[in-house]
Amino acid sequence: MSPDDPSPAAKRVVPFLIVALVALAVGVVSSRLLWRTRPAPTPKVSAKEGGPTEMPGMPGMSADKKVEPPPGASDKAVYISPARQQLIGVRTAVVGHRELDTTIRTVGTLAYDETRVSQVHSKIAGWVEKVFVDYIGKAVRRGEPLFSVYSPELVSTQKEYLLALKARSELGTSQVPATRAAAESLLAAARDRLKLWDVPEEHIAELEKTGEVRKTMMFHSPFDGIVLERNAFPGQYITPEMTTFKIADLARIWALGAVFEYELPLLRMGQEAEIEFPYGQATRTLKGTISYIAPEIDPQTRRVKIRAEFPNPGLKLKPETYVTVVIRTAGGHQLAIPKEAVIDSGAKRYAIVALTDGYFEPRPIEVGQPGDEFYPLLAGLKEGDRIAISAQFLIDSETNLQSAMQSMIAMPGMDVKGAGAGTKKTAPPAPRTAAPAPQTTAPPAHTGHGK
Repeated sequence: MSPDDPSPAAKRVVPFLIVALVALAVGVVSSRLLWRTRPAPTPKVSAKEGGPTEMPGMPGMSADKKVEPPPGASDKAVYISPARQQLIGVRTAVVGHRELDTTIRTVGTLAYDETRVSQVHSKIAGWVEKVFVDYIGKAVRRGEPLFSVYSPELVSTQKEYLLALKARSELGTSQVPATRAAAESLLAAARDRLKLWDVPEEHIAELEKTGEVRKTMMFHSPFDGIVLERNAFPGQYITPEMTTFKIADLARIWALGAVFEYELPLLRMGQEAEIEFPYGQATRTLKGTISYIAPEIDPQTRRVKIRAEFPNPGLKLKPETYVTVVIRTAGGHQLAIPKEAVIDSGAKRYAIVALTDGYFEPRPIEVGQPGDEFYPLLAGLKEGDRIAISAQFLIDSETNLQSAMQSMIAMPGMDVKGAGAGTKKTAPPAPRTAAPAPQTTAPPAHTGHGK
């Protein structure tokens, strides 16, 4: 036997190896053919509409509706089961006519009533002899003496008045009419000068009766009030342009505030107003009236200044106190919608309408200026419509999700049907053509030549 010839054992194993390799090749080719020709998996559809029965990971978002949408429902209507409504806390209200009361609140400050503030001036120049009100903040009564002034001009004028009075008595019986008229005119001129200097009538009468000249002139308070300024001191020389005292009557006080532009149509002159105190200074609410509305808008704050007048019993209200000015207005009986039911997107406003059988849909609306609790309804809804007043943002998010799902219908390979929308069926993808099986050639058997 030649060394190159295989042994008898090797000759018996070779056929088995060839068969094993052929079987392995056939198995690989068969499996690849089966994988390519297997149809693509189709989404699970409902027996009713053919849409997806459930969206994984979104509890309650079931497209398989148990109830048909009510007539007239738009394609944005979304179904929410009663259990789901209870879970997210849906509450509804009925659109109807209500009293639209509006309360305007603004921060204000108390101030002196400028119509009740007076400055005391001496109309003659002189020296202050005595001061009877000697500190700021002192309460004074009407007619109470403030200070006295010595004026040489006042003394000389009194003397002139006494001389004119004597001349009239002597020349009053003259037979010459011009003489009598001259005596009367001198007396009247001296008297008028004293009156123009605010010498009281009783002082002039006393001067005529006694004939004694007063050295000083007394100045009195023009009304009941509080001394705000004092510029008169004993021995001081004063002139007519100098303010000796400034007195304010606090029986009435002002409250100054500002309101926004959109609140301006709700205000009018003479309207009732109230003030509240942040620290409880007053035991009761004080009521007054609006006495001033500024004719222009502040360009910096875009607000309008207002003023209201209030009584000040017991002088308890102090100027420069911070207060809250409250103005209540009645808007009348109108068709209204609760403020919490309105969703404001910036460009438009809309509400979630509760339809029958658990369906909800957003609906654009038009409203007016809000009141305390309601918006006046202008368009979009009618009386008797039921709207959501809580969890409406969750409902709105579901309607937006439904719209997004509907927009995906036209995308290739996306067989999706949103809730309440029609069924859109797409043809299943064509099976791929199996690629030809690769040619597998078994290795030739090695045949040895025996000797």
